Amino acid sequence: MAKRSTTDLSLIVGIDKPAGMSSHDVVNRVRRIFGERRCGHMGTLDPDATGALAVCVGPATRLNALLTSHDKVYEFTIAFGSATDTDDAQGAVIEQAPVPERLSDEGFAREYLAGLVGPCKQMPPAYSAIKVNGKKSYEAARKGDSVELTPRDIEIYSTRLLGIETQDDVLSWRVEAHVSAGTYVRSIARDTGRDLGTCAHVGELRRIQAGYLMVQNCVSLEQLEADPFGSLIDPVKLLGLRFVFLNEKQSADVSVGRFLPVKGLRLFCYELSAARGLDYDSCTSGVIESFEPLGDRESVCLIADNKVAAIYQFDQKRRVLKSRCGFANGVARVGRI
Repeated sequence: MAKRSTTDLSLIVGIDKPAGMSSHDVVNRVRRIFGERRCGHMGTLDPDATGALAVCVGPATRLNALLTSHDKVYEFTIAFGSATDTDDAQGAVIEQAPVPERLSDEGFAREYLAGLVGPCKQMPPAYSAIKVNGKKSYEAARKGDSVELTPRDIEIYSTRLLGIETQDDVLSWRVEAHVSAGTYVRSIARDTGRDLGTCAHVGELRRIQAGYLMVQNCVSLEQLEADPFGSLIDPVKLLGLRFVFLNEKQSADVSVGRFLPVKGLRLFCYELSAARGLDYDSCTSGVIESFEPLGDRESVCLIADNKVAAIYQFDQKRRVLKSRCGFANGVARVGRI
């Protein structure tokens, strides 16, 4: 077991989080594997949820702000007939109700789910990491304290019924949903039960995509331990930003945070198929030149020696790129996407 300290590592790994571990537990395991105390996950998953979880190691943790606001895709079950205090299967049952027969009809289920698509207000679960008066909501809920949460603006981009199943006399819908950042699937299940004249909670939950990170590009913790550096994620594809390949002079300027004039700069991007993880093995395959003008305050990846040297932001008034965050040794790019 490696001793956790500060290393020269700066990289991102994609973990297929197992059930029964918190996201923080996963981060601690990654810390031990790399011997690096500076680690952080990019988007919490509930302890009994599974699926795609990006973990940044070393200075790469500074990319947090750019990686936590992406949309997500989940596969989950809505278990009807009972509500729990946590809105998932791990909570205590607080209400039970008969399940209307129409919920067994696939046509009805598809029609209802289609009606969820679009922007809306959503009340987060009481057991969530949202802070109220400086205290996380779930901490207060565990102590039995009342927490005054407010509805949040979210958007459901698409829904798909994968099937209707019954197990141990519990009727469940298996659903796939593409949602905005900040959306709670547990709240979707809870509200679906109420809308349909019964009650419900999330039975199973798996995140199959988080931004550009797809679960098929992730590895188990056991695989990571066996081959830590064979499981890296390319931060350029993960961020989904346009990028610039720096020459020697530009690299020197960027290393000390100087402005970068945009005149003459060539911008590149990945074709959609490559960015979405369909091209696993190369950092250059699928790269095309981008001719669309930069937008004011648009963030751009700057690449030197096949590493992300910095993230810069476009200042339209000055017609320059200016530093948003930099990495002395760069963030490693060789990876699975």
